[in-house]
Amino acid sequence: MSENINIDTNASKSEKYEALLPQIKSLISYETNLTANLANTCAALHEVFNWWWVGFYLVEAEELVLGPFQGPVACTRIRFGRGVCGTAWKEAKSQLVPDVEKFPGHIACSSASVSEIVIPVIDKNGKVLAVLDVDSERYDVLDETDVLYLEKLAAMVAEKF
Repeated sequence: MSENINIDTNASKSEKYEALLPQIKSLISYETNLTANLANTCAALHEVFNWWWVGFYLVEAEELVLGPFQGPVACTRIRFGRGVCGTAWKEAKSQLVPDVEKFPGHIACSSASVSEIVIPVIDKNGKVLAVLDVDSERYDVLDETDVLYLEKLAAMVAEKF
């Protein structure tokens, strides 16, 4: 596949995901390098949805360590169970946070981020390998549609670990 993402900018959010996920799958299917696959996944999501920040944190021992991302400089390490990312890892469950100020223990890597979704990347044995973190500078952007499709994307990405 060529390294171009083709999405109708007038499509609904669901339609954008329906068009994007197969393109990402094709983009990462033959590449064996994890960093390259995570980087291209972030770039594609950022390009299509224009979120403030999108990236991966990788599980290393008892911390999440910053991996490939698109957006401003981010927190480098997050402890197990801490903040939205650490909670998604601990619970092995997606976290949709419409207002980060209302999330107990939220870690503010950027004061511009006001809403967040974190999706755990889980292997076939139920082990969390990483988390996909999406931040928006708007309250009305992230929702259950994003959770649904980003969970499908996380399952695709898990196969590349």
